[in-house]
Amino acid sequence: MDVSGDPPPAGAEPNAGNAGNAADETARIDPDRLARLLGDPGLGWLVERVRRRMARDEPLTGTVTLASASAAQRGAAERLLGRAPRPGRSLSVRLDEVDAVLRRSRVCPAGLAVAVTALTGPVSPLAETRERQARAWEEAYAPLAALPAGLADWADDIRRDGLVRRLARTPDAARPLLAAAVSALGALPAEPARSLTEFAAQTLGDAHALDDGTPLATLVRSGVRALTGFPDGEGAEWRRAAWASAGLLKDALSATVLALGVRGTAALDALADAGEPAVLTLRQLAHGAPCPPVTASTVYVCENPTVVAAAADAYGAACAPLVCLQGQPSAAALTLLRLLHAAGARLLYHGDFDWGGLRIASGLLRRVPWRPWRYTAADYRAATATMPLARPLRGTPASALWDPGLTAALTELGVRVEEEYVIGDLLSDLIR
Repeated sequence: MDVSGDPPPAGAEPNAGNAGNAADETARIDPDRLARLLGDPGLGWLVERVRRRMARDEPLTGTVTLASASAAQRGAAERLLGRAPRPGRSLSVRLDEVDAVLRRSRVCPAGLAVAVTALTGPVSPLAETRERQARAWEEAYAPLAALPAGLADWADDIRRDGLVRRLARTPDAARPLLAAAVSALGALPAEPARSLTEFAAQTLGDAHALDDGTPLATLVRSGVRALTGFPDGEGAEWRRAAWASAGLLKDALSATVLALGVRGTAALDALADAGEPAVLTLRQLAHGAPCPPVTASTVYVCENPTVVAAAADAYGAACAPLVCLQGQPSAAALTLLRLLHAAGARLLYHGDFDWGGLRIASGLLRRVPWRPWRYTAADYRAATATMPLARPLRGTPASALWDPGLTAALTELGVRVEEEYVIGDLLSDLIR
């Protein structure tokens, strides 16, 4: 102990020469007075700043400033330092002064560092904390070693891009999350296809483990895309189709697609022979039916069901194969078009000449290759030239990936042309 009786210099650390060991210094603290003096909630920001400096092994000297202080924070600082209120929004406190107050008052003769440790607990050096966290994360990733070899690149990707850290936040939460994901991915693709909830119940012990919005669903779906090569996307239909690519059916009966002249099962063949449209569910398609033989090299694709009805009325069984999106393509529509494309069909697409129609068409083109079917700038200009009453084009412009000139033409003419208006031209292509 300092024989002069004066307090050690501000910011000094306790040691054997001036204050004995840490246990002795802690024993000399007045805990009640310390809680009242430095434990005031209005000084929480100050204590946290001190802890940060201690973790970085920085000296507890100089000034710390709070840019916009509340009345409670100002009052607590004024009581701590015994100073009069000061004007301005910011609040500045000299750490040397706080250290001196603690020593002089004998609330904590060893000074600020010992006081903060006694008040809030030990402070781990930042380097040690980071090293400990790195080891914990490395251990958390251990379940990835059990992944199939085909997902090794995906395992590297999710470690590198931080997906697991964003989903789990902590190593303790990450390890069981990854273990569950590995269990699920190891059982995929599901053959035969089955319900997503049934798969989750049997594989993970919880029918809702892969519900939308859960960290596990996000992680497993990412692995599914790596496993099946399913493209990027977003939205409920995209998620449904992504699961279906691995044989997992989410709401498999409500996702449907309308078709005419498509074959591949006894029921479809009967409807095609009768010239009647068929409604196919995602469940039927995901179970491998139909796997249509492409009797014609071209399959036509439209946006509106009116076209299908008119084609059935006009040509019946003599109509060329026709698929209808009914607006935004459902998971069932995407699945059917991929089956047709894989079977060798050339897909030709037509939609409404408006901004919404262009967005639907561009979105489809990113997922399934097609060529325009009377759906170019020249076709649009020809249609507008014969319209008796032009309907104004409204909404936010969109690009046409297959024909940039179409966007320019819509912008120039500002007229909306629905598929129903050109239905006669479309029907002329569908007779075979």
